[in-house]
Amino acid sequence: MILLSIAILVAIFAAAVWLPVNMGLIGLTAALALGVFGAGLPVKDILAGFPADLFLTLLGITYLFGIASRNGAIDWLVARAAALLGRHTALVPLLVFMVAGTLTGLGAMGPAAVAIVAPVAMRLARSHGFSPLMMGLLVVHGAQAGSFSPISIYGGITAKVLGQSGIAPDAQYLFLASAAFNAAIALLVWAFFIRREAVAGAGHESHLEPVELDRNGAWTLAGLATLAAGALLFKIDIGFMALLVILALAVVAPRTQDGALKQVDWSTILLISGIVIYVSLLDRIGTLDAVSAMIERVGSPMLAVLLLCYLAGVVSAFASSTALLGVIIPLSLPILAAGQLPVMPVVAAICIANTIVDTSPFSTNGALIVGNAPEDERPAMLRKLLGYAAIIVGIGPLLAWAAFVGLGSL
Repeated sequence: MILLSIAILVAIFAAAVWLPVNMGLIGLTAALALGVFGAGLPVKDILAGFPADLFLTLLGITYLFGIASRNGAIDWLVARAAALLGRHTALVPLLVFMVAGTLTGLGAMGPAAVAIVAPVAMRLARSHGFSPLMMGLLVVHGAQAGSFSPISIYGGITAKVLGQSGIAPDAQYLFLASAAFNAAIALLVWAFFIRREAVAGAGHESHLEPVELDRNGAWTLAGLATLAAGALLFKIDIGFMALLVILALAVVAPRTQDGALKQVDWSTILLISGIVIYVSLLDRIGTLDAVSAMIERVGSPMLAVLLLCYLAGVVSAFASSTALLGVIIPLSLPILAAGQLPVMPVVAAICIANTIVDTSPFSTNGALIVGNAPEDERPAMLRKLLGYAAIIVGIGPLLAWAAFVGLGSL
């Protein structure tokens, strides 16, 4: 049963790469099949692993940011931020990084933030002579920089997994670790391209098309500020807080609801729900304990963490980082329980290794960058992203391990 459940998990990721089917649907089907026919469990016991809290968060956040993207509130924020730079056009790529990071830091899904910022970034690249590859990379790394904030989806998944295992998560540490690591890579990318290429638009003011904020957009901006205040200052559940803001907007600005429900990221909700249900089943039938025992036999806790970092990075480059996050963290629990390594540095290294490779064109974020490039430039963009992804997969997990686990153990 243990070997079968592991083989099915591998097959889930493989099928998601080659088949046009949501990985969550595959995971849910596999959980029901394995649970009912393999473990003899009733369906209701299998579905008890449904992540209701994450469902609430995903529903509320994607709904609210769908409203903000449709009524121009996000475009207004980006345009205002770009206007502040004036003639400092060399800083435009860093602005793109910061905007994407702010969106995910406030709770937007990484792909949602990339989908919002990437079109603007590519337009800025063309108008100012920047490399589209550089702009795309800074968008993705920016989205990853904010993706482990205390009110983000990734942060919520990590906190839930650790909390269920009796480990108190340090959400602030994880957020700052991811932000610093991605910021360092973004600065290196920016410096490399700024030195390598002449900036055709240097000396001209950075600008976007003017965005007039109407009443609906203004109320939405107030709602986003309220969301951040409620979640960060008053510790209200982010999903619940998002629904409260949505209902308030429905009262004061009813037009904000037009078409917003279609913006809910149902595919991501299905993906996470299906994978989490399957992982919960693995825990119930003892698979996670068996894999954990295998990792313990590696001998060196630091080597075991490095192997987990590379496992996370390689698999995530071809599959969903969000889904894998719920799989890879439980595998580190025996190492953490042994007490030989600091908990949050280990968690930070694994989480960063899992998400740093999202520039891969096989991931949603990387695919969005390719899709937003001009049509005649997409083949070249695809090749360049593949090359960059190969470098990141090769050294990213090692750097994350060295920065947090290696230095942390000194």
